[in-house]
Amino acid sequence: MLLNVSLPGHSYPIVIENGCLNQIRAYLNTDRKTMLVCDSGIPKQWVDLVCNQLSDASLFCFEQGEGSKNMQTLEALLSAMVDAGLNRKSQVIALGGGVTGDMAGFASAIYMRGIDFYNFPTTVLSQVDSSVGGKTAVDLGRVKNIVGAFWQPKAVLIDPQVLSTLDERQQAAGLAEALKMGLLFDEKLVEAFEQDTLDLPAIIARSVDLKRQVVEEDEKEAGLRKALNFGHTIGHAIEGSFENYEYLHGECIAAGMLYFVEDEALRDRIRSICTRLNLPEIRTFDAQSVKQLLRSDKKGNETGIACVFVDRPGSFRFETLKPEEIDRLVEEDVYEKHIR
Repeated sequence: MLLNVSLPGHSYPIVIENGCLNQIRAYLNTDRKTMLVCDSGIPKQWVDLVCNQLSDASLFCFEQGEGSKNMQTLEALLSAMVDAGLNRKSQVIALGGGVTGDMAGFASAIYMRGIDFYNFPTTVLSQVDSSVGGKTAVDLGRVKNIVGAFWQPKAVLIDPQVLSTLDERQQAAGLAEALKMGLLFDEKLVEAFEQDTLDLPAIIARSVDLKRQVVEEDEKEAGLRKALNFGHTIGHAIEGSFENYEYLHGECIAAGMLYFVEDEALRDRIRSICTRLNLPEIRTFDAQSVKQLLRSDKKGNETGIACVFVDRPGSFRFETLKPEEIDRLVEEDVYEKHIR
């Protein structure tokens, strides 16, 4: 499957095909000086597969996990790019999940004021969401994605075969982002999660296509793209409230969505899907820490924090809440059935 993100001045292809990582020469110049970025959790077979096709590559590997998405790792990556002699005609490839894509993309955006960047996502989460759209960032302390830039990739290669080495927890966490896309834009995608068997390739393809459409309409998050923050307002704060990031990003987003669904029947439907995916109920977070992190949310302004509510699948609305209003939401037990 080939999709194209059409943007003024920097359109690019999204390739979804089994085995596309075996033939990266079809999509980029493999003779250019290249920095390949990955984390310590990616299986060696995928690193070797890409490296062996590059004639002039350096490898930067950092410690797996959200805790590495910080200014220190970014500085180390930039220094490695300098040491490797990368210039304005060089390129960076991200091979990994959302953290890798964010790190490599942001480094590409600021190195020599911008060099070419390619994204090869290897997790469900990065394949269905973060690899497309050009959002790149690092965390500052426990405030997520507060330092970043929009920097579109030159191409995104999604090879479903790499998911064969991904553990079930990571797969489920990534599917939470696909569920988010369905709740916002397409009830049929939500229904796909309720079938007897999950059609993972179909879910990935539909999620990516929806993300492509949103990015084409609103590249810099001036309007429609803000809807993609559904679940992230409280979800990001929950994720950052755990000092060692005990919960994965997608797990926290799954929890975060429940706070912004007022219809109890829909909330119950989401809970059932999350249970089926073995996503954890996150109840043990420090509410005060979450409230404090919410006050640093990048979507906040003088009037409050912009939030996204879903009333029914395929429909959403924006509402700006004052900090004390979100504080009251944080106090809710969203896993208990009740009528507001």
